[in-house]
Amino acid sequence: MTTLVDRPTPARNRSGARTGRRVAVTVGAALVLLLAVLASFALGSRPLGVDAVWHALVAPDGSDASTIVRELRMPRTALGLAVGLALAVAGVLFQALTRNPLAEPRILGISAGASFGVVLAISVFGVGTLAGYVWFGIAGALVAGLLVFAIATRAREGASPVTLVLVGAALDASLASGVYALLSIDARTFEEYRFWVVGGLAGRDLGVTAQVLPFVLVGLLLAALVARGLDALALGDDVARGLGHRIGLVRLTGGLAAVLLTGAAVAAAGPVAFVGLAVPHLARALVGADHRWTLAVSALLGPALLLGADVVGRLVAPPGEIPAGIITALIGAPLLAVLVRRARVVTA
Repeated sequence: MTTLVDRPTPARNRSGARTGRRVAVTVGAALVLLLAVLASFALGSRPLGVDAVWHALVAPDGSDASTIVRELRMPRTALGLAVGLALAVAGVLFQALTRNPLAEPRILGISAGASFGVVLAISVFGVGTLAGYVWFGIAGALVAGLLVFAIATRAREGASPVTLVLVGAALDASLASGVYALLSIDARTFEEYRFWVVGGLAGRDLGVTAQVLPFVLVGLLLAALVARGLDALALGDDVARGLGHRIGLVRLTGGLAAVLLTGAAVAAAGPVAFVGLAVPHLARALVGADHRWTLAVSALLGPALLLGADVVGRLVAPPGEIPAGIITALIGAPLLAVLVRRARVVTA
């Protein structure tokens, strides 16, 4: 009797090797994030050992170390996790929806909408707390996103990538003008806005993270749901339709996810630069253009980059510190330049 043996084909072997590499990269990214979290708890103007951090987390005793960990470093670490994840995933979504490798959370006017909401909160409603800014920032981002998609869908070619970018750029310029106009006539608004606009994690308590976390979780869920649709969009609208995807629904769902993530992140931490631009490119260079893997790795590397930048900002000029948004720009620009030089910038 002859026995037929199903031998692995070369294509199957390549697919298995690619999946194994992606799993290894994802595990590595998770370890990098774990180290960033540990550094965020341990490093600062007063360094703490791992044992002191652990004791403060599981058995707080009112000591100075316990106070530093739980009241100062825990809130900014939690916010860094949420904001870094949100910005990185939003960057992946914007680059996929617009088919523009240089797209990032500011490209559709979403960040400008959040900024305009915060300025209105300060100048018109007299809000003076970071927690109070959050709701206005999220509302401004949502309104800006709705305006972009509403205007783009009325264009002759519909909400195409080019139309979205053009409408977003116009709205961004208009909202930026409104922000500068309000700042120029109110010195108090300018002083309060200046602290928020540089982007950072300092001064925020756990209440701010609790405010934005539901928006981040919903945005992350929506992003996961459209991952396969984004892969199809990368092949072109006609091919995506031929594969059975409803491209209008994919764009709407992905756009809503990106708006929620960007609005929550910018409202909580200010317009942090380069996380949403550089991290998606790094993720694609590591795991390829499959959006299921790109989203997962970006969700790990984004907070790792932001927390790392926050730690660097604490260490370079003690006892003062440099806001994380400035450090991410300093880190992100060379990182993106290296990726471009090595021709590893992969389009969405």
